[in-house]
Amino acid sequence: MVSLEDMLHHPHRHKDMPHHRHKDMPHHPHRHKDMPHHLHGHKDMLQLSMHHHQTVDQDRSGRISSNELQTALMNNKMKQFNSETCRLMIGMFDKDSDGLIDMYEFSALWAYIQQWRQCFDSFDTDRSGNIDANELLKALHTFGYRLSHQFCQLIVRLFDRSSVNTIDFDDFIQVSVMLKNLTDKFRQKDTHQKGIVQLGYEEFLVMALDGR
Repeated sequence: MVSLEDMLHHPHRHKDMPHHRHKDMPHHPHRHKDMPHHLHGHKDMLQLSMHHHQTVDQDRSGRISSNELQTALMNNKMKQFNSETCRLMIGMFDKDSDGLIDMYEFSALWAYIQQWRQCFDSFDTDRSGNIDANELLKALHTFGYRLSHQFCQLIVRLFDRSSVNTIDFDDFIQVSVMLKNLTDKFRQKDTHQKGIVQLGYEEFLVMALDGR
């Protein structure tokens, strides 16, 4: 038997599993074939997105890869986004699963990053440019997760790339997306909503690795 606590490496009860996304958490994208909704009727925004797309599209293929995206994005320390966060975001907006995004998908991704920036800044209460365990705890509680301070300390330790007990903007996105993916996959198995599922060893590994 495996509980969500096992997937997240810290105990919490079923009532702690969020039932829906909190309003303060940026919307995860839906893979529509058409122009992203936020661009309809906004020529200035479309032109700005086209400009950014052309700048990021280094090989002029008309599509953007994870590597190209990484070279264009800077975190709060003016360093490139980590490759895993870029890979995750490309996968979220890549409707045909070829590892590349077109101009409209890029525009939706760009808006998504700006939403995360506002979210990150709202929880960076000491204006340090980073998120510590206390701020992460508040963020996750706001998103609807009832996780402990000890769990947040674990997350910070795992994602702290500078050994300063904080996580950067790009890692904050990665943590939030990964946590949502794991929770969604767990909920698919937890058909009776008891907070516990029965999994084989390989099934557990697939859920954990595929949720990253």
